[in-house]
Amino acid sequence: MSSPALLPLSSRRLAALSPGSSVSFYPHHRATLRLSEKFILLLILSAFITLCFGAIFFLPDSSKHRRFDLGLEDVLIPHVEQDRSAGRDGSAGPQGGGGVMVHGGGEEHRHRHREEEEQLRKMIRADHERALEEAKEKLKKSKDQIRAEIQTAKNRVAQDAKKREGKQLPQVAIPKLVGINNGDPGDPDTREKQEKIKEMMKHAWGNYRQYAWGHNELKPLSRKGHSTNIFGNSQLGATIVDALDTLYIMGLFDEFRDGKEWIEKNLDFSVNAEVSVFEVNIRFIGGLLAAYYLSGEEVFKQKAAQLAEKLLPSFNTPTGIPWAMVNLKSGVGRNWGWASAGSSILSEFGTLHLEFVHLSYLTGDPIYYKKVLHIRKLLQNMDRPNGLYPNYLNPRTGRWGQHHTSVGGLGDSFYEYLLKAWLVSDKTDTEARKMYDDAVQAIEKHLIRKSNSGLTFIGEWKNGHLERKMGHLTCFAGGMFALGADGSPNDKAGHYLQLGAEIAHTCHQSYDKTVLKLGPEAFKFDGGTEAVALRQNEKYYILRPEVIETYWYMWRFTHDPKYRQWGWEAAQAIDKYCRVIGGFSGVKDVYSSSPAYDDVQQSFFLAETLKYLYLLFSSDDLLPLDYWVFNTEAHPLPILRSMNSTMFGNMVLQ
Repeated sequence: MSSPALLPLSSRRLAALSPGSSVSFYPHHRATLRLSEKFILLLILSAFITLCFGAIFFLPDSSKHRRFDLGLEDVLIPHVEQDRSAGRDGSAGPQGGGGVMVHGGGEEHRHRHREEEEQLRKMIRADHERALEEAKEKLKKSKDQIRAEIQTAKNRVAQDAKKREGKQLPQVAIPKLVGINNGDPGDPDTREKQEKIKEMMKHAWGNYRQYAWGHNELKPLSRKGHSTNIFGNSQLGATIVDALDTLYIMGLFDEFRDGKEWIEKNLDFSVNAEVSVFEVNIRFIGGLLAAYYLSGEEVFKQKAAQLAEKLLPSFNTPTGIPWAMVNLKSGVGRNWGWASAGSSILSEFGTLHLEFVHLSYLTGDPIYYKKVLHIRKLLQNMDRPNGLYPNYLNPRTGRWGQHHTSVGGLGDSFYEYLLKAWLVSDKTDTEARKMYDDAVQAIEKHLIRKSNSGLTFIGEWKNGHLERKMGHLTCFAGGMFALGADGSPNDKAGHYLQLGAEIAHTCHQSYDKTVLKLGPEAFKFDGGTEAVALRQNEKYYILRPEVIETYWYMWRFTHDPKYRQWGWEAAQAIDKYCRVIGGFSGVKDVYSSSPAYDDVQQSFFLAETLKYLYLLFSSDDLLPLDYWVFNTEAHPLPILRSMNSTMFGNMVLQ
């Protein structure tokens, strides 16, 4: 039976289907109507059921939102329940009056939801911080372990070094020492000049002693200590070590003893200082060895051996060519940043031979001789452009850097040490002599020229052409040519002695053409300009010795009085223009009658300039060249007559 509420609807629907017609109430019509009503009821019921199920599955639910929004409910809800029960969020728990209703209204629900989220964030943050602290603690332990291992290694190295330092060096017979004192020139006029040079030495040393004792150098105007990067950041008393043999030669024994006492008590090479291998070798090792040979004091030999040990790590390169600088404490080496493509410098790695040969002789350890011999062998086997040695060599690849060749700065003392390696071996090291002769032949062919007025000069080969410029440093070569004249091939001794005289004359001209009668750092031979500095940054004089060095060698080999005269002119100019109340200073412009000072008293002024001047006005029996060879810092080392070629060979084989 139909519901009364559905009948009007069915009638309206049928009427709508057949507007304007009447409904037939015949029996078969009534059966059709009954079927249609059942169908409609079924549709309505289906729709109602669908609506109910849709309400159940698709209406929003706050718990589902919580799961979808945070994605952490399954993991963190237990913590929230635990927090809630313990009251960690500040509420009284689920039973407390201050708690939030779990099934409250919408606003209360959102409030509770925010609190739970904030609590979760706090927990996550706390967990992260705890994990981070644990990780830091583990890392700290790891770092401490690493530090401990490093310190252990350092301690082991230090202990080994101390053992070596404490190790007694073998007793070696000192070569026959001739002419280590006196040197009286005989005539009163020359003796007066000699005494004047000694007085200049006392002025330089006394002011250093008063104002910069223990520092590397003196600032004579500021009257305080001075140092440059070649000595690192430590005060190693460079002037003391450099000046010792000059003091001894001049008979200033009280001053010598002061220096010796400072070295005994204060000279320590176990310092965190990055130093120039070359400069420390020629000034410190050379100075200490010379002081030992002159005085016989064992402390100097001991200190020289200790320092040499510190320099050995600089040879730890792929080629065995040493780094320019080394840290005395860590042994880490590197090259100068300005050097071509990370190269080592020819004049630096090539100026170790004299000192290292003597180190092997005195210590009985062949390692020093092997190091320098390896350098020589490597250079022998390399191709040389035009027979010349470029100034730069990469210690990693063993290849030349830019093809810049100079007998002045960057190259100079390499050639000097080839000759002196032959001399110190009592002329048995013929390999060194041949390398020297071949190099000089190439220098004559490609670098030595005459100016328009006939001045002989040594230019520099740069970028495929000859630069007509000569440096003050190059002026040492006059003395080198004279020293190497004896033993030169093809009986050319006279030729090389004459070449030395011509270089001495050119360098004297560079002095004579200035207002102060002191030579500039570099001078040109372009057009009408000869032996004159053109650039402002080449007009300075920093108490350099090279010109006076050549005067002395030329005097020894010729006894021509002009060399003493030229030396005296230079000594007077230094005393007049470089002397200040606190010592001696370099000047910034030798062409100015009122020059500015550079306020530096270089250690080599006491080691070289004043020593060569003193020897120039002394008799030839003071340090005769038949028995002594001077290193490039003017430190005299005896010729090793007992160290013949067989002994050299045995040292290499050990």
